[in-house]
Amino acid sequence: MMAEPAALLSAVVTILAVLFYFYAGLRVGAMRGKHGIKAPIMTGHPEMDRAVRVHMNTLEHLIIFLPLLWLATIYFHALPWLPAVAGLVWIIGRILYMTSYMADPDKRGTGFAIAGAANLVLLVLAIWGIVATWSAAAAS
Repeated sequence: MMAEPAALLSAVVTILAVLFYFYAGLRVGAMRGKHGIKAPIMTGHPEMDRAVRVHMNTLEHLIIFLPLLWLATIYFHALPWLPAVAGLVWIIGRILYMTSYMADPDKRGTGFAIAGAANLVLLVLAIWGIVATWSAAAAS
């Protein structure tokens, strides 16, 4: 059975998000090596500390992003490609967050806001789709 195009798009976005998370983790390892910080120590050089925060903050936000992406994908049918597009915007926001945070932590706000806005869009799409689906089921 072939998956629907919207689900395939969101599957690709999910893989991209996971790959970004892996990359953020590799950056932590690279900073450990560069600055000679042995596990389990989590601090010791500002560049290492920033890499750890980017990695952990991404993990903290994946738990919000992934369910919203898939709820919106499953239930929002008006523009079926829109959840995947919002997911790509989330990834772009996270990349901007990472590059800005690594350069200057005070500059991380724009990337954080872009990713947050994408999550908000996904939340609205998920709620809209669930309500529409529930209403249609109740009407039949």
